[in-house]
Amino acid sequence: MSFDQIVVLLVIVGALVLFATEWLSIDLVGILILVSLTATGVISAEEGLSGFSNPAAITVAFMFVLSYSLLKTGSLQRIGPYLGPIFKKNFNLGILIMMVFIGLVSAFINNTPIVAMFIPVMVSVGNLSGYSPSKLLIPLSYASIFGGMCTMIGTSTNMLVSGIAVENGIEAFPLFLSAPIGLVFVVVGAVYIFLFGKKLLPDRFSTGDLSQKFGMRDYITEIEVMDESEFVGQRIMDSILATELNIDVIEIKRNSTNFTLPAGDFVIYPGDKLKIRCDVEKIKALRDRLKVNFNTDAVRLNENEIQSGDTSILELIITSGSEFEGKSLREMDFRRRYRAVPLAILHHEKVVHEDLHDVELNAGDVILTEIKTHRLINLKRQEMGQRSPFIVLSEQGIIDFNRKKFLTVLGVIVGVVMISAFNILSIPIATLIGTVVLVLSKTITMNEVHESIEWKIIFLLAGALSLGIAMSNSGLADIIANGLTGYLNDYGPVVILSGLYLITSLMTEVMSNNAAAALLAPIAITTADKLELSPYPFLIAVMVAASASFMTPIGYQTNTMVYSAGQYKFGDFFRVGVWLNLLFWILATLLIPVFYPFN
Repeated sequence: MSFDQIVVLLVIVGALVLFATEWLSIDLVGILILVSLTATGVISAEEGLSGFSNPAAITVAFMFVLSYSLLKTGSLQRIGPYLGPIFKKNFNLGILIMMVFIGLVSAFINNTPIVAMFIPVMVSVGNLSGYSPSKLLIPLSYASIFGGMCTMIGTSTNMLVSGIAVENGIEAFPLFLSAPIGLVFVVVGAVYIFLFGKKLLPDRFSTGDLSQKFGMRDYITEIEVMDESEFVGQRIMDSILATELNIDVIEIKRNSTNFTLPAGDFVIYPGDKLKIRCDVEKIKALRDRLKVNFNTDAVRLNENEIQSGDTSILELIITSGSEFEGKSLREMDFRRRYRAVPLAILHHEKVVHEDLHDVELNAGDVILTEIKTHRLINLKRQEMGQRSPFIVLSEQGIIDFNRKKFLTVLGVIVGVVMISAFNILSIPIATLIGTVVLVLSKTITMNEVHESIEWKIIFLLAGALSLGIAMSNSGLADIIANGLTGYLNDYGPVVILSGLYLITSLMTEVMSNNAAAALLAPIAITTADKLELSPYPFLIAVMVAASASFMTPIGYQTNTMVYSAGQYKFGDFFRVGVWLNLLFWILATLLIPVFYPFN
């Protein structure tokens, strides 16, 4: 092997390890790929930076803006009140309607923010209709994946494969190129969930009692400060509560006045009643050392009390790629930044009560927190952004429906689709024009345009595109394609296509879907060239296989998002998804050559 091929191979191996282990964020991995390949001279600086100006990256960036604009109108949340009665009357019909709706919307709007918006909606629907959210959230994630396969703008993976094709001299994919196979997957996937999948889904019903779910009843209590207590006259931050016992003071009752989430410089007086969060050992320490009276039944976490007062208790789910990943609440300055007190953390399927500020958080972890009610609106608005650090499981703070803005956004999206579908203008130009219209109509601001773009994905796409160029330039794609065709050539192109689909699908389950597509798309192009066949069937196989991730919660971001919200275990995804993966593999093998002929 040549020097360039060795470098590219090492970069691929390194990227695979980093994507699978998530030691570094995906955007940093994308940058490292680009820098490594340009610094070693495998590709030129111009080729390395070309990913940022590639039509695929531009389209993905402005599709994030269109997605944000639609979510901002509050239109998608309005379906919740309609779905509840349907599920209550006929669960099967409710599942079918939900999946068709989510699949349709996901075909034209990025599916990640849609799932983020619909998780609390579906949890609410489940509670209203008497069904466990675990019966609803995997179908929600899968439906968004099905829909994303149908158009080039449904998911960034499709645009990435199209961008790699353009870099290799192939025309940019039409908007509905993947629609034939995508629609088959939508129908078959929905039927599978409708007939079989729902029976395989777990039924982990949540009573809605957060104290029971998080085991909080023994860890929330109230103490009354006696005259002789050692921390009378001290600020909270200077008292033994904070300096030695690391106890969070959630509320202070003084005579007839309540001080919720008091600041650290709040001075404690005799007779104050402190609502605190702590473990049993700290309660014992308080009893042994301090002059306090306990009322262990004073605070009960029930639905009525959660909804009353000027604080609310809610769950925050850490999203994939969140700034909270790999950091603790202390490092994120959680209490001061959000004026919130953590009560418990659901971490690695275990509830953690002690040393909450020091727990290293992962995607899918759930923080049970008490927060000022007036901050819920800001949290819900932040949740709509592509860079939202968490999903808010709360019915409060829902964005009001703005009919005028909804009609404007809907018109823009329809216009983008029509302009692209009839080849009046290219997809990136159409999305750019759509963004300009939204800003000029004051539907969104330029600041919101900047904030709505998921730059992590853009950097990842730029790195992935540079890797595709490097694989072609170095000849590594030729070597891999020769091995693939040499081993399977006797069985014909259908078997080669089937093998390519299977490899891509398995790789997607353990790493980023975009990363899998970036590695296999150049090989697909070279394989087609070796066989002197059309590249389209092979690229379509890679494109849909990279999105068809159903067996693990880590293969696709929407799966990760519903993982904790539905109280799933890792094996739940495998039990439901393995048959769907096999079914799609068989369908792809049989139908892709029909819809996209080899010649």
